[in-house]
Amino acid sequence: MSPPSASINSSVFVLTGFPGLQQYYPWISIPFSSIYAMVFLGNCMVLHVIRTEPSLHQPMFYFLALLALTDLCMGLSTVHTVLGILWEISQNIGLDACIAQTYFVHGLSCTESGVLLAMAFDRFTAICNPLRYTTILTNGRVIQIVITILMRSTLSILPVIIRLKFFYYCRPHFLSHSFCLHQDLLRLACSDIRFNSFYALALVICTLLLDAVLIIISYIFILHTVLAIASREERLKSLQTCVSHICAVLVFYIPIIGLTMVHRFGKHLSPLVHVLMGNIYILFPPLMNPIIYSVKTQQIRSRMKKWFSLKLY
Repeated sequence: MSPPSASINSSVFVLTGFPGLQQYYPWISIPFSSIYAMVFLGNCMVLHVIRTEPSLHQPMFYFLALLALTDLCMGLSTVHTVLGILWEISQNIGLDACIAQTYFVHGLSCTESGVLLAMAFDRFTAICNPLRYTTILTNGRVIQIVITILMRSTLSILPVIIRLKFFYYCRPHFLSHSFCLHQDLLRLACSDIRFNSFYALALVICTLLLDAVLIIISYIFILHTVLAIASREERLKSLQTCVSHICAVLVFYIPIIGLTMVHRFGKHLSPLVHVLMGNIYILFPPLMNPIIYSVKTQQIRSRMKKWFSLKLY
């Protein structure tokens, strides 16, 4: 006869939807389906505009295209579990699928952080060293930066992701969110998780936290350079080129900080709060970034207006 824990250690996990709101899933699914549709359409539109408009073939817009692609992939990596729960298709997910989703969610977050840092470097170079902008950010240099960002996000997380496959999950397989996260799987494991815990903490410090610090430092130099400009109009013009990027940074880091605070200090809060914060962390940046850059970036805004007017005509 197998031990009682054998059944618990099955390879199927149960995702949490919206606790206590199961009867409202058909209504809740409407805004979530609309948000995912806007994520896909908005980011695809940004990619299409950058691809088809020769004047946008510049380093800043290459980084923006990578940001849009990252946001698009983030939506694709979670849509099947989030809407699967709300459409009452399935709340279960296998271990291998859960580990794969964990890899993409955390890897894409690391990618987005790296892209935002690259965009900060672009703005720093354009404002603080404008005469050398084209010689510093050549096409070859941009390709090197992009490859470095992708290699960092895809390889650095592999050691902890691979170990998840070999853990013994003896606790009830109920996950805290509508998608899989590394810390959520660790909570269910009865194996030695010290390496994963320490490595994940070091990874967050060396990627997300370090990127945030470098972004802040870059803007300190940018602000110092802008304040040295005599003309008020020129100062405003220089700062306006940074507004979209600053908004994108806030849209990315505020949900991460909020989710971290809820996980760390909000254990007494309703599970619904944890689920909502998790979905905001996943969906808010991919939803807002296309809106921010469509509204705040003159080149993209004018190109979209022209494109839509031709379509309507």
